[in-house]
Amino acid sequence: MRILVVEDEHKIANAIKRGLEQESYAVDVAFDSDEGEASALTGDYDLLILDRMMPGGKEGLDIAEAVRAEGLHVPIIMLTAKDQIKDRVAGLNAGADDYLVKPFAFEELLARVRALMRRPHDTTSTVLKVNDLELDTVNFVARRAGRMILLTNKEYALLEYLMRNAGRTLTKDSIITHVWDYDADILPNTVEVYMGYLRNKIDKPFRDTLLIQTVRGFGYRIGDAIQ
Repeated sequence: MRILVVEDEHKIANAIKRGLEQESYAVDVAFDSDEGEASALTGDYDLLILDRMMPGGKEGLDIAEAVRAEGLHVPIIMLTAKDQIKDRVAGLNAGADDYLVKPFAFEELLARVRALMRRPHDTTSTVLKVNDLELDTVNFVARRAGRMILLTNKEYALLEYLMRNAGRTLTKDSIITHVWDYDADILPNTVEVYMGYLRNKIDKPFRDTLLIQTVRGFGYRIGDAIQ
């Protein structure tokens, strides 16, 4: 899943980026409000982390309001050094879903990210299911027919994106957008290679029931088993 961090303090922004990438998220960073707003309004992100106080003419509140004005329902976490109740209320009223006061522990930010990423898809279950394939999004464990499947961070991120969009055909561009960073070194066959890795782990041991499908000329989907 893909996250945008809008934070002018490079040390904080880069620390958040590194931490989230270690948890299998694709992360882009904008260091000023203009770049951050332009990126946020593309609708390409699954979650936004916005610093409230930014240099320039706009701040995080303005970005959140612009995102909501465009009808985008992407979850937003607001970061700020202001801890007064009125400041938190202002952030939530602007469209933020959560509010975290600096300084904060990365573990708390990660917990809030995970909670918000679950919310739009399933408010009660943390386990994604497609046929006999299960993905535990809290413990980062994949199982098929009860058998645990070991995945790399990128394989996990790819499988999660497929399963959150089960039954939908996803284009290569969409997959790259949500699974890899903008500045990642993407080769023309990168998606095909990683789909091959997943198929070897998800489908190959279960030859009678293939879940990952190629939709020729369009992309890939995961859904009902092909006998």
